[in-house]
Amino acid sequence: MHLDLSPEDLAFRDEVRTFLSENLTPELRRAGRRATSVFMDKTYSLAWQKILHGRGWVAPAWPVRHGGTGWNEMQRYIFAAESARAGAPSLAPMGLKMVGPVIMGFGTEEQKAHYLPRILSGEDYWCQGYSEPGAGSDLAALQLRAEREGEDYVLNGTKIWTTHAHWANRMFCLVRTRTEGKAQAGITFLLLDMQTPGVSVRPIITLAGEHEVNQVFFDNVRVPVSGRVGEENQGWTVAKYLLEFERGGGSAAGLKVSYERLKSLAREERSDAGRALINDPGFRSRLASIGVILEAVEMTEHRVLAELASGRNPGPASSMLKTQGTETLQKLDELAIEGIAAYAAVDQRPARAPDAGQDIIGPEHGLTSMARYLNNRAGSIYGGSNEIQRDIMARLVLGL
Repeated sequence: MHLDLSPEDLAFRDEVRTFLSENLTPELRRAGRRATSVFMDKTYSLAWQKILHGRGWVAPAWPVRHGGTGWNEMQRYIFAAESARAGAPSLAPMGLKMVGPVIMGFGTEEQKAHYLPRILSGEDYWCQGYSEPGAGSDLAALQLRAEREGEDYVLNGTKIWTTHAHWANRMFCLVRTRTEGKAQAGITFLLLDMQTPGVSVRPIITLAGEHEVNQVFFDNVRVPVSGRVGEENQGWTVAKYLLEFERGGGSAAGLKVSYERLKSLAREERSDAGRALINDPGFRSRLASIGVILEAVEMTEHRVLAELASGRNPGPASSMLKTQGTETLQKLDELAIEGIAAYAAVDQRPARAPDAGQDIIGPEHGLTSMARYLNNRAGSIYGGSNEIQRDIMARLVLGL
């Protein structure tokens, strides 16, 4: 695989850099820099999405006929890399990267016409109703019941770890429509309005002290049959298709930016150690090993992007990328905590946010790094645990 940029690629990179320079406000850059999770505060992600939508750049992975850019694999990677370097806020992935492709692949023409433009504009903000208290990696064990009554399904049960459910106006949800037979054969995929009577959201505060996830309860919630994507009891097929998009693409550029920041941190003189961390052989060795792994992550991501650019779902390569990406992220977090030393224990936010030019080591950096460390511990669990991903790779790649 050759990653050298052609003259056309270089011209595109310059175009992207100019756009980012002209449109990323200091407030948006600051929000991107302080993000502690892949999920950005809705205020900033939607503000950036509106700007990208105005340029027609909000959905690089989508087909042109549905509002995509028509970029090739390298252009999409360049855009992701330059956005990460510039500190652009991440966009909420639930609509653009997850349910959007599902609606394109399994939805009716009416569903495509209604939902896809609203996903692009950010008018609909989505959350994902998959996990339940007794169904996480074993998603087929889900029990949220959906009984058919005329032209409605009536939902009773609960979902958990529902990211941004407190902000979302829409949910895509897996429900149980049949109890007999194989568990996977009784699941249906529904789209629903979060304002429907009987839906309630209870916050879950994470170890990082943040409100990102929730538990959602359903008490006789009526969802029109027209909100079903695919056939009744065929939701498992839809869900597996969605997870391949959730797991694949968009990680290498951000990881490389974090890696470069970590190297800058390692070169800083530390008063407690009397020297820079980069001079410590053990730290330097671990840092170098992450650099090698990042090369593999980047190659895998290019493979995934090539599949998406060709209109194909990425298949088991997305499981490779999910596993490599989340475990590398956790290694970076661990080294960052070691690098900032005592500042990692800071637990009080400063009354006034420091200026953008503040030194890389300081209280705010400690807060951000520790919150990232705590949040990213879940990275190897959500979206299908990495143990499950290794099972998928063993079966579909190695033929075991």
